[in-house]
Amino acid sequence: MLSVWPCSNARVYGWGVLTGGKMAERQDWFEVVRFPAGVTMIAEPGHEEEVKSYLVEGERDVAVLDTGMGVGDFAGLVASLSQRQPIVLHSHAHFDHIGASERFERVYVHASEADDLREGYPGVKFRPWFEPEHLVGDRMPEEFNLDTASIIGCEPTGTIEHGQTFDLGGRVLEAFHTPGHSPGGITLLDREARVLFPGDAVYAGPMFAYRPYSDPVAYRESLRLLAELADASDVVYPSHNRVPLSADDVRRMHVAYEEIWAGKSPDRNDDEKDIFEFGDFSFWLPRGDYGEY
Repeated sequence: MLSVWPCSNARVYGWGVLTGGKMAERQDWFEVVRFPAGVTMIAEPGHEEEVKSYLVEGERDVAVLDTGMGVGDFAGLVASLSQRQPIVLHSHAHFDHIGASERFERVYVHASEADDLREGYPGVKFRPWFEPEHLVGDRMPEEFNLDTASIIGCEPTGTIEHGQTFDLGGRVLEAFHTPGHSPGGITLLDREARVLFPGDAVYAGPMFAYRPYSDPVAYRESLRLLAELADASDVVYPSHNRVPLSADDVRRMHVAYEEIWAGKSPDRNDDEKDIFEFGDFSFWLPRGDYGEY
């Protein structure tokens, strides 16, 4: 039986505050990049997923947008980077985004993926993701024990609803439900700073909507909404691969998906999925279960 902990930041580890220019410092498994407008990226380049989490600083609170893969002391790093009170806002509840959630007191996720957060990621599902073929370089922390590794589930403090706002103190993040990749996908927008955080909804690389929990039809509406939100954005911080993206990148992805819906043939496929290539990004969709194709 899986243990489900209250989400609590009970321990703080000393990392030393990272300061400096755009690239502040590397901390073994993590790389920290400070961007303008109070945005800090915590990247995990030692894994092929190239996942990114973000800190968004308000005057009172710091929003923690996802909590990484469960490797290294993510919560301790967050504590060293910001003295403000953390509030975790999940883009969704896949394993590479919820790794340290049980270490925080306030954790929010869309209702459709709350049970995934409660379940966590048991070792039998977690450990195969850290076999050598998935790793990049030699960055794995010495204290990471693959034989016992897992992600502990935790009870969310609350849910994120479409149109909900989170006031961090002098800074507001607006939430939008953007399903498709997963049922509980969330995009966050800071209208004043003109910054967009789309989670896994869009990024440079293969975008997956072919798995059983995905919904290619809902994804179409989410991409239409994201193209609208791009008009309110200058900078886009996705959860994987190249960072940042531009608003024009998001618009290109929307146009490309509409081409699929209009009947574009896949560039390649297998028994499970059709793959549509568009230069620096692609869409992986279930065989024939979308559009006019």
